[in-house]
Amino acid sequence: MLNISDLIEQHLKQMLDESEGVVEIRRNDLADKFSCVPSQINYVISTRFTLEKGYMVESKRGGGGYIRIQRVDLPALKMIQYHIEQTIGQSVDQSTAEGLIYQLGEGGLLTKREANLLQAAIHRDTIALKLPYRDEMRARILTSMLISLLVK
Repeated sequence: MLNISDLIEQHLKQMLDESEGVVEIRRNDLADKFSCVPSQINYVISTRFTLEKGYMVESKRGGGGYIRIQRVDLPALKMIQYHIEQTIGQSVDQSTAEGLIYQLGEGGLLTKREANLLQAAIHRDTIALKLPYRDEMRARILTSMLISLLVK
C-alpha cells in the first residue's frame, strides 16, 4: 500500500510525463487534492525531486506563486563517463550516490536489478570503514561499476 508521499510523487511524475518534462503547480492546490498539509508537498518535492535524482525545482513565493519542477535530461551516452566522474569525484556520500543511481534508473540506463545491486554495494553497512575512507571507497566502487555497466 502506498503512503501519501508515494501518491504525491507518482502524481507529479505522471504530470511531468504528460507535459514533456516541466510542470508548474500550486502547493496549496496539490495539498487540497491529496487532503494533506502543504508542508507534505514541500517534503515530497525536497526529498524526491532533487538535482541528484534528475530534477530541477524552482519556486516563486507570494500570491501568484508556483513550484516548477523540470526533468533534467542525462547527458548523451558519450558523456556519461564524464558525468559520473564529475558527480562522484574522489569521494561521495551515500545520499549523493543513491541519488545518482536513482537518476540513472529513471533515465532508463540501469535496470531495477542493477540499481539494487549498486545500492547494496555502496551502502554504509557494506563498506564498513570509518569516514572519510568509506566515502572514498564508495566513490571507487560506484565509478568502476557504473562505467562497466554503462560504457560499452
